[in-house]
Parts: sequence; structure tokens; C-alpha cells
Amino acid sequence: MSFQDKVVIVTGGSSGIGAATAIKFAEEGAKVAIVGRNKAKLDNVAKQCGNPLVIVADVSKDADIKRIISETLKQFGKLDILVNNAGIAHSVSILAEQAMTVFDNVMSTNLRSVVYLTHLAAPHLVKTKGNIVNISSVAGLRVLAKDTFSYSTSKAGLDHFTRAVAQELAENGVRVNSVNPGPVKTDIIGNMGATGEMEEAVYKYMQNMTALNRISGPEEIADVVLFLASDKARAITGSSFVSDNGTLLKVADRPTN
Repeated sequence: MSFQDKVVIVTGGSSGIGAATAIKFAEEGAKVAIVGRNKAKLDNVAKQCGNPLVIVADVSKDADIKRIISETLKQFGKLDILVNNAGIAHSVSILAEQAMTVFDNVMSTNLRSVVYLTHLAAPHLVKTKGNIVNISSVAGLRVLAKDTFSYSTSKAGLDHFTRAVAQELAENGVRVNSVNPGPVKTDIIGNMGATGEMEEAVYKYMQNMTALNRISGPEEIADVVLFLASDKARAITGSSFVSDNGTLLKVADRPTN
């Protein structure tokens, strides 16, 4: 798949799925703008992306979202592909005192930022007949764990937003799809404050949740993103592509009582 001279924005590009995606796009000839909050991590990824545009930004802030689009256009003059990957996960019970604070934070990053970025990017994607790939989760399709209502809701909302915008932009030749990973080994667990021992236990638990008894690496999800962004997927829009090692199969196989 060649993305020669295509301009791509990847949010959450400092690690995990976002970093793997940015690197693969660059390897295929794309001009990449990588976005993240941690400059040191972004700079490390940038070394593997040729000569990318590095944007230190927080997608939960409106001013930063505007800057992501404006700096990309200033640097490259156009936009072909938007990958909305930035996301956070925090567990909280609906009964907890801080439930709404956690919910608002998660929704701001996982859903509202995607809506705003899409709003600002769409006119430019119409010009290039480009496309959008949103990184969702199987948690948007099935409740997988206790105290995850905020994360699950954000991803379910993201999936439906993907379909709604795909329908609206289809007449302009712009495709919009989402990828719904299952367990992927990234730093998201560590970012939630888990120790190394706790992180290892969580990944072992996640592995046991899969039918294939394995956890994906970020590059596996990046491969799906590049396919959906390519001309090979020119007939695909409004779809949610599941890459979960059979997590949903294993959940469906659980006894009900």
C-alpha cells in the first residue's frame, strides 16, 4: 500500500497504536503529523518517521485541536487522512462520588475531541476525497468489565458517530470507519497508574479473555488502519472493523448464570 505524498494526522501518536500507525504511514511514503502530550515520546517516534510534523497538544483542549489542524495545513498544505487514536481509560463505579468527573474527562478525550477534530478536518478532507479512521474498542460493542461505564460509553458513542458522519460525508466522497481492537499491549494500563506487577496481571487476565489466547501488538492494529485508509478499502465506509483475537467470541461463550 502506497501513501506517497498523502498527508496524515495521527493523534495519540506518542506510543502504542498511534506510534505504530504513524511509523507505518511514514514507511509507505506519507507525510505524517504526529500528535501527543509527551514531547519526549513524540520525538522518539519522530526518529522512526523520517521528517514528520511533531505537534505537542492535548485533544481535550479546544485551542489545541484548532492548532493541530492549522499547523498541519500550514506545513503540508492539505489533509488526506485523519486517524483519531487519542484515548484514555479510567475505571469508576457509577456509585462513586467522582463518577461524573471521570465520565466528563473520558468523554472529552475519547469522543468530544473526535467530533471537534472531524468538524475542523472535514472540509479539507472533502477537497482531497480523503478519509477518517477512528480507533474505538470492543468495549463499545460489549461490556467487558465492571466499573467501565465511562470508557464503554465513549467507545459506543464513537462507533455511532462514525456511522453517522460516514453517511453524511459519503456524498462528498469521504469515507469514515472505525477499528475496534480487543486487548493490545500498549502503555494505557501504566498510564492509569498501575505498577509493573499489576500491569502484567491485567494483561494476563485480558489474554484469558480471548478465544485465540493472545494479545495483539500495536502494529497489528496499525495494519488494519492502513488498509482502511487505502484505496483497497474504497468500498468500505461506516464500518467497525473488529480485531480482538476473538474476545467477543469468548465473552459470548460465558455462562449466563
